[in-house]
Amino acid sequence: MSTPDTREPGPDLQDGLDWIQVERPLSLRDLRGKLVLLDFWTYG
Repeated sequence: MSTPDTREPGPDLQDGLDWIQVERPLSLRDLRGKLVLLDFWTYG
């Protein structure tokens, strides 16, 4: 028995973020269908 797909897209990424090692800011549309690893860190 299959269940209906009730997933909803997440919110898009905020404007004004600092991006490292990419040519331009990314959007969820750019990442669709790709394996993505996000590494969050801060200076401390």
